[in-house]
Parts: sequence; structure tokens; C-alpha cells
Amino acid sequence: MSSQEAFEPALGWCSREVEEELPELRIMLAEAHIARAAAVTAASPTEVKARLREMSNRFHGPRAVAIRREPVPAAYRVFFRHIGLDPDVVRTPIEAVALERMLRGGFLSGGLLRDVLLLALVDTGVPVWALDTALLDGPIGVRESREGELFGRSQTAPALPAGRLVIADAAAPVAILFGRLAPQHEASAATRQLTLFAVQVAGVPELFVEEALWTSQMALEHS
Repeated sequence: MSSQEAFEPALGWCSREVEEELPELRIMLAEAHIARAAAVTAASPTEVKARLREMSNRFHGPRAVAIRREPVPAAYRVFFRHIGLDPDVVRTPIEAVALERMLRGGFLSGGLLRDVLLLALVDTGVPVWALDTALLDGPIGVRESREGELFGRSQTAPALPAGRLVIADAAAPVAILFGRLAPQHEASAATRQLTLFAVQVAGVPELFVEEALWTSQMALEHS
């Protein structure tokens, strides 16, 4: 049995309200332990940069233009509309990086963590995010924000409106669903363990989500 066949991501929780409104929404999790001496946010090794260059060469204009019609990107577009986001205004993750590739002439390296998550996204169409495990309070899941609660645990964090879909731990929201991470929960030079999470929606096969998490985990632990 290959390591990928043995890979079993954990399932995050969803609040009752989210489960009732979005029964096919799931958050899947994996842990990555950083063994290399350099920070996970530091420059990528040569082999990761080479993969970015190769992917840039294979990701030409016609695919970038047509990517929204591929099954997995199309499923995320449908979900965006379902939760009130216009995907032509707030781009899905894969469409956002496709546009970036066209504007910048390639997928440019931005450090190991960013590069690994970018490679997983372009390979599978499934976005993966990473939080510093040491800064989390218990398991994470999806719920709606409460009026005025802070985005993260910092006392200077901005307050959120009620009803926004967020990724949260036991203490506070740590990310906006399909949006930004709370700054104090992002990986830093001191991070040695990451909680990776991916969001599965209707029309996105579980295999694709598992592959995105597995490839991210393996690259982070062995680069």
C-alpha cells in the first residue's frame, strides 16, 4: 500500500446551523511537522522552484481562460454563488492564481509554504490553507460568526459582523471561509507544526481533496 493510499485526513466539525444550510460542506484536515532547519516561510529548495517553473510552462493562456469550466473549479463557483459571493468579483482560489500567472508571466516563488500550497491548488483545483498548530485552541471547524466577536484572539483584532462563515477553533474565528487567515494564526519563522485544511463542496470528489492535503503534507515534511 502506498503512503497516499494509507493517508486518512481528519474531518473538521460543522455547526448545526451550517450542516442544515450546507449539508455537503466538509472541512478536511491534516497535520504537517516541519523537520527542515529553515523556516517554513523561508525560500523554497531548488526542486520546489523547478516544479513551479515546470507548472508555469504547462499552464498556458487557453487553460487559464477555460479553467472555470473544469469540474472542480466549476463546483467552487457554484458554491460561491450559494453563499452569496459572486465568483466573477470574488474569484475562487484556482481562478485567482490563474489570473496571477497570466499577469506575472509565471508562478513566482514566495517561500516554501506558499509554493507548496500553490502547487497543490494548481494540480488538483482544491485550495489548501495552513495554520500554526501551536496557536490553535482545539480542533477547527466551520460556523457562523457572532456579532462583534474578534477575528482571532488578539485584543486589537477587527470585529466581525454576524453570520459570516468562518473557520474557528474553540476560542475564536481563525480564518474567513475561502478568505484570509487571522494574522496571528498564520505560519511564522517559529512554526514547527501546521494544521492544513481544505474545504470540500458538492461536486468536488473526496479523492481530489485528499490528494491536495497529502501532497502538501509530504512536500512540507520532506522539502
